[in-house]
Amino acid sequence: MKNLFNILLLAFFGAIVACEPNNPFNTGPAYDVEGNLAIDSVKIAAYLDTAQIDSLYRIHDPSGVIIIVQEEGVGSRPTGGNVVYTDFIGSLMEDGSVFDTNLETVARENDLYVEGKDYNLFRFKFGIKEVITGWDIAFGRLRPGSKARFVIPSPYGYQDSENRSRIPANSILIFDIDFKGTD
Repeated sequence: MKNLFNILLLAFFGAIVACEPNNPFNTGPAYDVEGNLAIDSVKIAAYLDTAQIDSLYRIHDPSGVIIIVQEEGVGSRPTGGNVVYTDFIGSLMEDGSVFDTNLETVARENDLYVEGKDYNLFRFKFGIKEVITGWDIAFGRLRPGSKARFVIPSPYGYQDSENRSRIPANSILIFDIDFKGTD
């Protein structure tokens, strides 16, 4: 009987917290990965039909990420925990506007330059969520020394985040990559 009372008491307080408008666990509706992938795939197909991109070949990852290989590298693909070194230019597929880069000249040309920022090779640990998911997917398909363009659907980029001033929610991202190597 005491256990039944505890269960009912717990259920009562759980119901009160769930109905509380300031409930910190209520983060709103879940992000619709499948719905956004369906929308993005149509836009990406149209982009690929019209974009003039020199390439050796294209990799259509099952996730929806597209890797357009422009120069083939050599060696082993990165594995979990490897440090990846790369130069990159990130832009929006929708209008081509550059939103990020590690190249100082590109940053200056696109009013992205930040005094004191380190514009050396960008580095990250592969496969441990230090970067957007699309990068882990795409870099996993490349060898060091490759040059490529990544087309990343919004679910593998910044999703519906509105915390980025230059990247609207649900944006399809383009990254021009010069994959320098791994450790």
